[in-house]
This record gives sequence, C-alpha cells and structure tokens, in this order.
Amino acid sequence: MSEEAVVTAWRTLLAQHAAVWCALERELGEKHHLGPSEFEVLDRMVESGQDKYRVQELADAVHLSQSALSRLIARLERAGLVSRSICQADRRGIFVCITDDGRARHAAAAPTHRAVLTAVLGDAAPATLATVPA
Repeated sequence: MSEEAVVTAWRTLLAQHAAVWCALERELGEKHHLGPSEFEVLDRMVESGQDKYRVQELADAVHLSQSALSRLIARLERAGLVSRSICQADRRGIFVCITDDGRARHAAAAPTHRAVLTAVLGDAAPATLATVPA
C-alpha cells in the first residue's frame, strides 16, 4: 500500500470515528444519559458475563488510560450503575461490578447504540476493516 493510500485510509478512519462518536454522544446522551465510553464499559461488562472486572482489564478493553477510566467509573458509581470493591487477594487491586441498575440501563441503551452504529457505518464497516493492515 502506498504512503498516500495509508494516509487516505487513516483520514477515512478518523472521519468515520468522529461521525460515529458524535452520533453516539447525541443519541446515548439524550435517550439514556450515557456517554459512549460509559456505554462501552457497561457493554464490555455485560458481554463478558463476569461478575467483576479489574480496573486494568477494563482500561485495556475500552482503550482508556487508567486515570480516565477511574474518573468514568466514579461517574458510573455515583449514578448507581457500577460498584467498586477491593480485591482480597491483592489489596492494591480494585474490582468493578455492574449493578442491576447498570444492567437495566445497558439493556435499554444497547438497541440505540447498535442502531447508531448501523446508521452511521452501514456497509462501510467491512470495507474499512478490509483496508486496515493486520
């Protein structure tokens, strides 16, 4: 792939990301009082089927720094959507658990999230992914 093609692919990816992010902020915020990153944390926790997640595992999964994720978790905790607990085996470790309210908010927001992804990305997602080197 030429340098020009790589730059074009990068800019296309950035434009798609911005379009999706703005649409998710608007729809999830207005309808469910969640931001895209907040939804992503809840989504990962629900999809995993685990009762609890270590903060570092979540940070890796949602591509946020540990400090940014800590602030996000604090917001979710204040909203009653997650709870935090200390790891008994390693007192430095913190676990995050999704609450019943968190599961309910996720269940309500998931169709909105998926609809936005479908509307904004449509058929572009497979084409975009095909141009990204593995």
